[in-house]
Amino acid sequence: MSIPKEPRQLMINLMYLVLTALLALNVSAEIIKAFFKLGDGLDRTNGIIATANDKVVESMAASIKKKPDYKALLPPAEQASEIAKELIDYIDGVKDRLTERADGAYTEEEVTRDVDKWKLGRPKRYKDKEIPTLFFVDGYAGGSLGDAVEPEGPPLRAKVEETRDKLIALVNSVAGNRSLGIKPDEVASLKEKLTLNIDTTDIGNKTWEDSNFGHMPVAACYPILAKFQNDARTSEASIVNYLASKIGATTVKFDKFQAVASAEKGYVIKGETYKAEIFLSAASSQSKPSITVDGSSLPVKDGIATYQATPSSIGEKSYKVNISLKNPFTGKVDNFSKTFKYEVGERSANVSAEKMNVFYVGVTNPVAVSAGGIPSRELKVNCSGGGCSMTPNGKFKYNVTVSQPGQKATVTLSGGGLKATPYEFRVKRIPDPKPCIGTCIKSAMGTGEFKGQEGIYAKLENFDFEAKCTVDGFEFARVPKRADPILTLNRGGRFSGQANTMKNAAKPGDIYYFSKIKARCPGDKAGRQLPDIVMKIK
Repeated sequence: MSIPKEPRQLMINLMYLVLTALLALNVSAEIIKAFFKLGDGLDRTNGIIATANDKVVESMAASIKKKPDYKALLPPAEQASEIAKELIDYIDGVKDRLTERADGAYTEEEVTRDVDKWKLGRPKRYKDKEIPTLFFVDGYAGGSLGDAVEPEGPPLRAKVEETRDKLIALVNSVAGNRSLGIKPDEVASLKEKLTLNIDTTDIGNKTWEDSNFGHMPVAACYPILAKFQNDARTSEASIVNYLASKIGATTVKFDKFQAVASAEKGYVIKGETYKAEIFLSAASSQSKPSITVDGSSLPVKDGIATYQATPSSIGEKSYKVNISLKNPFTGKVDNFSKTFKYEVGERSANVSAEKMNVFYVGVTNPVAVSAGGIPSRELKVNCSGGGCSMTPNGKFKYNVTVSQPGQKATVTLSGGGLKATPYEFRVKRIPDPKPCIGTCIKSAMGTGEFKGQEGIYAKLENFDFEAKCTVDGFEFARVPKRADPILTLNRGGRFSGQANTMKNAAKPGDIYYFSKIKARCPGDKAGRQLPDIVMKIK
């Protein structure tokens, strides 16, 4: 592995080596905290680098307006950012899945002691060494159908290698543009600065996945993953800064400062604590700013002040930040002021049937749920009673089926600090359909029209669901004018056999009776009897 030339990257690599050394020791609570602090530090560094890269691209766009001959440099700079972001988002997903595999993260309701506050948002099984081995190296059982889940390590390695290949291809594409005057030695130097790489040196007979994650505590995996994100950001920065230097849009110098509030969350529940870190975008351990919020001074450590508030009412809240700092570039004292806002809400929940206020047997009942102030990943939705079962159908949407009419089904919402809240729904059969022949509204027909009918059918009226009922059979009687009645049984809804013969014998003055009509709707175990039909032939 080559020694990085940039001090920042050298520092990160040294931190990574320290992490590896710590793993050889007993995993105490202090070491676990160190893992998380290291990961948090890398995440914060990644955010700063991302902001700087964005500023460089904006500066390039402004410079190209004055130097349009260099406009070919802007698209690859933007592409470098997109390529890096794709890997970073992918690794964020890996982190989320690892946290879920480690029994999820601690919530505020689970962390009650001040000494344990550092656990908030951390995975519950942070010391477990078996989870990373199964998650990244061996795979595990636990799919939706009990099937094996493939390990995350090989796809992660492939994604890192793919991202590096894309960045190199991007550099090569720029080098191929002769009009930009890019020299081969500059391209070679730029490729050496791409720190994103899969290092397989000194791993012996182990796989890369086992070498990095095998038998590691869960807590140690987050800074390792954050390092790959950092490598992506620094590689992006190397490309963007190089391209910017070709048009005079050099790396952004932090000679301007902006007040920033980094809140743990921008929406809090009434009675909870709102917490935010307030600092300058160019904050450093050497800076000694004076920070006040709504006129009250805050203590500052390493250039950062922490603001806390516990709102007692719901609605939008705001606070004004004032920062004073001696500008190291100008020697003057600069003042910065900005107002920040956050929203305070109350936990609430609601369940509503999208089409009716009951659940019907035999059809899919779409249901939408809502729970104010509770993230979708924390909301739990269960259904019981009435033969109820439910499957997800989008965010906060479910399909419910029931099988026991006359009972009640209960949908229960919980999770995210919400007390289990039940909602009852009546379980009913599909309403009785209407027996019909022809257009379903006639009590008399002409001879030709009647003979053209194929049978009777069951029609559902004023029912919002897509459902179809079928006729099992009926008793069919013809009463000719001045003659004895003729009676037969017909199976199904279509005329057949003797019933068809009787229908074709229709003459003006005849009366036909359809009785004992049986129909079956979705969810019915037996046919239901429908009203009779009387039809006079004109």
